[in-house]
Amino acid sequence: MARTARDVLDDALRTLAPGGGTVRLVPEIASGRAPRAALAAFALEQHHVITSDRRSFAHLAERAGAGRQPLAADFFDHLARGEDVALERLGPLAAACGLDEAAVRAHEPRAGCQAYPAYAAWLALCAEPVDVVVALSTNFAAWGGYCATVGLALREHYGFDDAACGFFDFFATPDPEGAQRTLAAVGGGLTDGRLSEPLAHRYGRLLRDYESMFWETLSP
Repeated sequence: MARTARDVLDDALRTLAPGGGTVRLVPEIASGRAPRAALAAFALEQHHVITSDRRSFAHLAERAGAGRQPLAADFFDHLARGEDVALERLGPLAAACGLDEAAVRAHEPRAGCQAYPAYAAWLALCAEPVDVVVALSTNFAAWGGYCATVGLALREHYGFDDAACGFFDFFATPDPEGAQRTLAAVGGGLTDGRLSEPLAHRYGRLLRDYESMFWETLSP
């Protein structure tokens, strides 16, 4: 029986789901024990992550389009536009953490936090786009869960308002359009024989580990 896009994505999610205890900072925030300095550091590092990822996704959209993979191009174009929204919502979070534009400009990023976007940039240059679709989709599932937990905790324990939590709400909210584009892109990759599940899993595993490194670097 032929594999479907849903089969591919479900297998990747089962294989690459992060193990328990791999991200220590999120439960610390959830309980209100994390210092506000860690939240400020998150906002500062995310400014670099988002601006880098936006360019990576735009480049992947261009590569996919040039390679006659319009469904994958649509997926990455959707992600790139989402990063624009995320960057807009990062401002209120930074302000709630006591950061102004000068602080954001002056911040020197940490290697452990920027390994993820650096690898995403490598994928944008070197990987088959549809393999990256699968890898990113598995990581986004975990990221969305983290953001849902943090957004709730910031309201309950840190007194942040809806505007300050908008960044986390954006990533925590289900994205039906994105889900449809994901299935379509993976289905297209299966049809034209471009998808390599072993490589997609490798990329997803590394993204997962770099994601954990991001949070661990921020942990006090």
